[in-house]
Amino acid sequence: MTAGKTPATSSSTQAYGEAWYWDNRYTHDPSTFDWYQKYSSLAPLIRLYIPPHHPILVVGCGNSAFSEDMVDDGYNEVINIDISTVVIETMQKKYSDRPQLKYMIMDIRDMSAFDSRSFASVLDKGTLDSLLCGHNSRQNAAKMLQEVWRVLKDKGVYILITYGSPAYRLSILKELTWTIKLHVIGKLQSGNSSNLSVELTTPIPLDAYGGGPETALGANTDVHYIYVCIKDGSGKSEA
Repeated sequence: MTAGKTPATSSSTQAYGEAWYWDNRYTHDPSTFDWYQKYSSLAPLIRLYIPPHHPILVVGCGNSAFSEDMVDDGYNEVINIDISTVVIETMQKKYSDRPQLKYMIMDIRDMSAFDSRSFASVLDKGTLDSLLCGHNSRQNAAKMLQEVWRVLKDKGVYILITYGSPAYRLSILKELTWTIKLHVIGKLQSGNSSNLSVELTTPIPLDAYGGGPETALGANTDVHYIYVCIKDGSGKSEA
């Protein structure tokens, strides 16, 4: 399960949390597609926060080439989950000769197949956005984040790539105990990132009201926001 580039307004968005919607979508459009950003654009940030020699969980993987590119860049165990049986079966066949890549049918809201504290890193490129566009959005998003938090090791990292600004994402993220850092990247336009003076690997300060990014970015808010959430199992969330 993945999410659209921007929140759609049609009734189809209400089914974003349903397996049948994504099975139908991938049956009719099986072409490889990366939502939001390609790995080459995000690689410097991924390398900064995600070690290459620990299992990585990619949620809502779809038919993206992102995980393949991670393996090509030296990551040696990338576990991918999606709610769509159609896309997972396709990806299992496609990468049957790549043991570093594993694909599993799973609902992000119930990852009971994984033990608690199983992963050092969880990567989400649009899946939370997808749930926030569907039925019972807040409840489903909370279930997802609780499961992400559960499967992460202490001090593990959840990286969320989203179109949602701090005003719309910090409140739900702060329901769990994280230390949160914010990065931004220009949206891809005709294959190239938009002009943006802020370095990808430089965090943007977040004040108590989430006003930091607007100050740092000025009028240029044509960006994707990247929340780096570090699990803290002992204290309150920080930002």
